[in-house]
Amino acid sequence: MPTELHIYTINRGALQEFATEWRDHIKPLRQKFGFRVDGGWTVAATNQFVWFLSHDDAANWQANNQAFYQSDERRRLSPDPARLIARVEQYFVESVTEE
Repeated sequence: MPTELHIYTINRGALQEFATEWRDHIKPLRQKFGFRVDGGWTVAATNQFVWFLSHDDAANWQANNQAFYQSDERRRLSPDPARLIARVEQYFVESVTEE
């Protein structure tokens, strides 16, 4: 199962606002498109938001990701949580504990 680590540096003073908007809007919308959200965390010391995104179907990751971004629901998000992000880092990660 592919898992992607997302590290967002959030605009100063907006970390809790972003976390709330992500929890209330992005997380359920990602789940609607077949993704599993494995958690979301704030790092106050670095003004960052960290979360993991997984999908059971590696072959359809890209198609489902594209469908998410092109969906009317994603485009209509208002306010758009992306406005609060200063920097994005995304990496596919591999577990060393799964058997």
